[in-house]
Amino acid sequence: MEIISAQNTRVKEWAALQEKKHRDKTGKYIVEGIHLVQEALLAEAEVEILAYDLDKGMPSELKAHLQAVQGMEVIGVSAAVISKCSSTNTPQPVFAVVRKEQQGVEGILVKPDSLVVVLDGVQDPGNVGTIIRSADAAGADGVILGQGCADLYNPKTIRSTMGSMFHLPVVEGDLSVVLPQARERGALLVSTSLTGEDSCYTHDFRGSQWLLIGSEGKGISPETAALVDKSIIIPMAGRAESLNAAMAATILLFEGMRQRGGGGE
Repeated sequence: MEIISAQNTRVKEWAALQEKKHRDKTGKYIVEGIHLVQEALLAEAEVEILAYDLDKGMPSELKAHLQAVQGMEVIGVSAAVISKCSSTNTPQPVFAVVRKEQQGVEGILVKPDSLVVVLDGVQDPGNVGTIIRSADAAGADGVILGQGCADLYNPKTIRSTMGSMFHLPVVEGDLSVVLPQARERGALLVSTSLTGEDSCYTHDFRGSQWLLIGSEGKGISPETAALVDKSIIIPMAGRAESLNAAMAATILLFEGMRQRGGGGE
């Protein structure tokens, strides 16, 4: 099948997925580029439509996956269609329409000795995506997005995850409900603070640990802070006052990985 006109009804529907309200309404989102589409296919995400630039042809990296996916519609489109559906100035030659995965927090809660990252009001999509990528790299068991976080399916968030969103559970949740449930199951709720009682290098990261990361401007909300079991500090030798949320989360995750015996110590 081919679609050439950017005014086509289906193309307008795909382009609308750049907006959160349309993603929420349809339960679908767009991933752009060979790497991300490949990651979605490898993870067996529910890819409904794969659209590729007719002039450039189907990317060779994706050809091997086409037979394996049941019920996926493959459509050749014009550069104008690609451009209309793209969120970047230099559109990629392929994009996919993917159905959101309906997964709850329960899958993360039931894991014993879990290392989990919880984001509270982290609004920058680049930071949210980078934290998901770091959590994946450090072997974390999941990422939970509380209220006020950037949308997981925002094109910038998706790009920043570099495919990691398909590698570990990433779920949205109400922290006032989820955090007490985690604590009941033995998780230690840990946040960072400039007045932390322990350094992240002397804190014991073994056992079930949920790392709470807040926004750069405000930190975690007072409601979330009231649930914290322990706050730790990331020591700094230089004159910078603080680190951005993604950097702070990454340092904690990798120290956690090191202590827990990951990464071949």
